[in-house]
Amino acid sequence: MPKIVSATTFRNNFSAVIKEVSGKEKYMIVTQKNKPVSAIVDIDFFEDLLALASSEYLESIKNAREDYNKGRIFEHKDVFGEL
Repeated sequence: MPKIVSATTFRNNFSAVIKEVSGKEKYMIVTQKNKPVSAIVDIDFFEDLLALASSEYLESIKNAREDYNKGRIFEHKDVFGEL
């Protein structure tokens, strides 16, 4: 069961809600006048949702894994130089 928070409570406790979503909760539903209007989601959960909804995103992950497995990678110094 998703956790529900009113918009007022969210506004007044922004940091605590963000911390909770970044921790044990993957998402929270935000309501206004007792109606769901939005959701606050953990970034990893959001990326999973994108993956499920986007064939392009899934293809890019597949290609990236293939590049990595074949050794087609760049090291940090190749991209950013010596610091």
